[in-house]
Amino acid sequence: MSDDTTARWTVSVSKETDISVRSFLAQRGMKKGDLSKFIEEAVKWRVFDQTLAEARNKFTDLSLEALDSIIDEAVAWARDPTMAQRG
Repeated sequence: MSDDTTARWTVSVSKETDISVRSFLAQRGMKKGDLSKFIEEAVKWRVFDQTLAEARNKFTDLSLEALDSIIDEAVAWARDPTMAQRG
């Protein structure tokens, strides 16, 4: 049952990883079809983690005060009700 919102992947993992993941899912009462959901969630978290690490690395040379100032400015901009109108 495929639609335009899903993509089919073919991936290979070690037998050990396969057994570990399937055992983990089975212990929590999940079914075979839940493997795709589990993988999608894991991939999203990994992409988020990598993106966050890259962003953190770009700010390592800033002082804490400078970083706080940038964050404060961004939050003020985002909360400014006129920003929604500018779209």
